[in-house]
Amino acid sequence: MRNKAPNSQSAKKRSNAQMQAANPMLNPGDEAPRGTPGTGEDICPECHGNGRINGAPCPNCGGGGTINRAIGGA
Repeated sequence: MRNKAPNSQSAKKRSNAQMQAANPMLNPGDEAPRGTPGTGEDICPECHGNGRINGAPCPNCGGGGTINRAIGGA
């Protein structure tokens, strides 16, 4: 009889909010913490890399102008 790893599907389907709660260093636009294998830096789609919207720091990237995204994939 094969044993299935507990919560194997739920770990793959974790929402951004759940990942952010686990790691306070994430900005809302980040898909994973910086330096995670299989991820890379991308221009923030909200502020277009400027880091500011209407004179205030972009809430999506935290004012940095970039977000961390998953790359590749199957």
